[in-house]
Amino acid sequence: MAGNTERKLRFLAGFSIYFAALWFFWDTPIAYPLKIFVVLLHEVSHGVVALATGGSIQAIVLNPYEGGACLCPGGNALLTLSAGYLGSLGWGVLLSAAAWSKRIRANFMVGFLGGLVVAITALYVRSLFGILFGVAFGMSLLWISRAFSDGLNRSILLTLGMTSTLYAILDIKSDVLDRPHLRSDARMLSELTGIPTLTWGVIWISVALVVTAFVFRRAYRKA
Repeated sequence: MAGNTERKLRFLAGFSIYFAALWFFWDTPIAYPLKIFVVLLHEVSHGVVALATGGSIQAIVLNPYEGGACLCPGGNALLTLSAGYLGSLGWGVLLSAAAWSKRIRANFMVGFLGGLVVAITALYVRSLFGILFGVAFGMSLLWISRAFSDGLNRSILLTLGMTSTLYAILDIKSDVLDRPHLRSDARMLSELTGIPTLTWGVIWISVALVVTAFVFRRAYRKA
């Protein structure tokens, strides 16, 4: 019983330290690659849903200002537009679950993720900044997967997963709730459906908060 309590306290302490560090370094060069990575996941999610609903991916564009776009005509516009914020949330959940799983080799997962980033960059990214970032980030993950221990790779997976999960919430708040005039995914959905931009923002951030709370609770119970 004491050992179980100690593990849970370590989990809470570790999460608190991670969250504090992410908050403190959020607007510094340290967090910058993580934020661009999550933007890539956001755009890839649009593309995946477009492909799954009969569309195509013409190009993915990333810029140095933490913005991006996925040119993916065809498919179901309602689902494709909804996939960006919720997709980066889903990626975060998957990466976090892989980090916490005892059955998954973290080295393999980090290497697979690195290879996936390089492949997506080669196939779809069509901006110079995006190409440079995708190749550099993907190759860095491949190198880390081979050069470092399972424990460190597990920490890398967890950092990427938690950042993607939390960034989805912050991104929805910034782009949709705080600045509803921006031509965001929610604004385009509003034009498509007639449902106000803020309503879409509230729906998405509610889903994101519920999913994040569920993931945290599950991780705490497994600690």
